[in-house]
Amino acid sequence: MEKKALIEAGRIVNTHGVQGEVKIESWLDSPQFLKSFKRLYTAAGQELRVVSARVHKGFVIARLEGVDDVNAAMTLKNKTVSVRREDARLPKGAFFLQDILGARVVDEDGREIGVLEDVLETPASNIYVVKGESEHLIPAVPEFIKNTDADAGVVTVHLIGGM
Repeated sequence: MEKKALIEAGRIVNTHGVQGEVKIESWLDSPQFLKSFKRLYTAAGQELRVVSARVHKGFVIARLEGVDDVNAAMTLKNKTVSVRREDARLPKGAFFLQDILGARVVDEDGREIGVLEDVLETPASNIYVVKGESEHLIPAVPEFIKNTDADAGVVTVHLIGGM
């Protein structure tokens, strides 16, 4: 599976204050992870250099280079922001969810279950939506997800009756 160079990381949901700061909803594991990036990119490819960033009430509040007042910040409202994959420092074994979308899903005996079509984020855990001959909703917890090889595009699962 080919990995994209840019990872969708969040959305600028509003301005913050009158000096041009923006409020970003993080789509990554945590707002703390998003605030560590020094460059963000819009869908149009515009680079946004982060001058400073902090976490406030679960959002990233960022000051961007060249965005010096609330009017300039308003032009960015509702824009999706991405980060460059090469700028991310992931722990060993970690991966971006977009890297496993479209992955083959197999059981512990190697039998094909289907393709990972979507990931539903719930408070308890993520749920993998796997479509094959039938649809399976599989909690993304160690009891059911036995191995994830994002590079090979294969997720090995343990299914129980009713899944």
